[in-house]
Amino acid sequence: MDIERARFNMVEQQIRPWDVLDQDVLDLLFVVRREEYVPPAYRSLAFTDMEIPLTVDGVATGEVMLSPKVEARMLQSADVRRHESVLEIGAGSGYMAALLGHRARRVVSCELRPELAAFASANLARGGVANVTVHQGNGLEFADSASWDLIVLSGSVPFVPELLLQRLNVGGRLVGIVGELPVMVAQVITRVDDRQFSVQNVFDTVAPPLHGFPQREKFRF
Repeated sequence: MDIERARFNMVEQQIRPWDVLDQDVLDLLFVVRREEYVPPAYRSLAFTDMEIPLTVDGVATGEVMLSPKVEARMLQSADVRRHESVLEIGAGSGYMAALLGHRARRVVSCELRPELAAFASANLARGGVANVTVHQGNGLEFADSASWDLIVLSGSVPFVPELLLQRLNVGGRLVGIVGELPVMVAQVITRVDDRQFSVQNVFDTVAPPLHGFPQREKFRF
């Protein structure tokens, strides 16, 4: 496989047509080598328009890498700035954390599964991404340890917990996929001031759920 041709085709045929037009984001996709964050068994699928199963040492974790176009659209929506501190919840393979790390001052990426936390850490170290720390544990709990300019949810949640919104600095954003099947939407929630938040629905999509988040109570007769 011609890897560079495959990467170019991913950007031009999948990502740019999906309204990812920020040239800095598009350029970054050539810098952070996605194939180096894909489990070896699936490396030939690194640039395909699909979610890729995350296996560690050949063992399925039940988690996935989001499709390239969803990751790129979320990164564009996040509008990361060089001075910002970022919290990612759901490290997975470390790929999104690497993208965020190239644009932010520092990134903490939380991952519940120990095997995936180790996998992401190893991938980031191999890629020379020095300003990203992987924390093994519940990101929702870790969020309360500091305030953040940007919070990225690399998976879906039925609703955004108030705790996360309160940990945003004024002007800070939360980017995540919100809802339940069959209806989910990627949102950017911006903290306007101490009390007000604005919500922008960016695009419709679906994504596997993040674990460790509260669920809506089901109505029972």
